[in-house]
Amino acid sequence: MTDGAEYPPSDGQTVARIASARVPSIRGEFWAHAYRDDAGLEHLACVRGDVGSAPPALVRVHSECLTGDLLGSLRCDCGTQLAASLDLISSEGRGVLIYLRGHEGRGIGLAHKIRAYELQDQGLDTVEANLAQGLPADSRDYAVAAAVLSDLGVSRVRLLTNNPAKTDGLGVYGVVVTERVPLEVTANPENLGYLQTKRDRLGHLLAIETLD
Repeated sequence: MTDGAEYPPSDGQTVARIASARVPSIRGEFWAHAYRDDAGLEHLACVRGDVGSAPPALVRVHSECLTGDLLGSLRCDCGTQLAASLDLISSEGRGVLIYLRGHEGRGIGLAHKIRAYELQDQGLDTVEANLAQGLPADSRDYAVAAAVLSDLGVSRVRLLTNNPAKTDGLGVYGVVVTERVPLEVTANPENLGYLQTKRDRLGHLLAIETLD
């Protein structure tokens, strides 16, 4: 696909590849591909190695989390999962990490997520805190991720996730998940309840290793 061309997934959502550049990093060299979707949001695919050939590439579809990814918040496992995904892709020598914008707080946005934190400190769990604001527990959609993978020539993936809904969400748009690769992290006192809620209320497949 050439820069500026568009790929439409089955629901009509399109993405345009805007730019591509080599990014040397502490984990080795990646290629960064910047995309823009119909809503004007910009997303990033970090690619290592030849991902268009067999066998299926290791893929992480990572939802934007400013507090976890940038600030290292201990209230979630997002930053840890992001780093672990990049480490695994680097060690295999091939794979894709798609960083999806607009997914903050499982789709509610940054300000609402901070309000959700406030509500959690008052005793609500992470699902209840979203619902108390009149917002969905999880409103994320993976059409953009599927479109990016198609642009990269990737239709079959080994998906780094603990969330079966993400596997299903990609499958709706024709991405075949040949294997779910777990991303277990060690819980801390700040995110133990959050992880338990993801397991018990959102169906995430988590063993939840504690520090004990």
